[in-house]
Amino acid sequence: MRYLPRLSTFIAFVILIACFPIKGSAQEAKTSSQINFIENAWGEALKQAAAKNKYIFVDAYATWCGPCKLLKATTFKNSKVAQFYNSNFINVAMDMEKGDGPQLAAQWGLQAYPTMIIFDPKGKPVYGTVGYIKADDLIRFGVKGLNK
Repeated sequence: MRYLPRLSTFIAFVILIACFPIKGSAQEAKTSSQINFIENAWGEALKQAAAKNKYIFVDAYATWCGPCKLLKATTFKNSKVAQFYNSNFINVAMDMEKGDGPQLAAQWGLQAYPTMIIFDPKGKPVYGTVGYIKADDLIRFGVKGLNK
């Protein structure tokens, strides 16, 4: 009977530990379930690309754009797409109608949304596409961009 308080304390400790998620695994789950975008921060994307020597993937969108919303809800949440883009690119989503968006839209000559552009680590555009794109096609798009 004198071991009962120690046993109940041990069980309470185990239950308490089990209730707290492990930080690393939560981040890994997020990484693999969708593309992780820097939101509306072109300058930050350029800094990270230069520091990591990675290409930049830009999702240029407008909030009213139906195909843009469909991309976010489907293609960008595909686990294979997420794995590929999170491993190979600095990903940035830009609302082209607010902040730096209008200036960048003019500079990049954007005509329609969604427009997806791949830039080299120095910020030079190397490849682009316009419109909704399925998961396998987006991976092919990324591979072509990396090879430019």
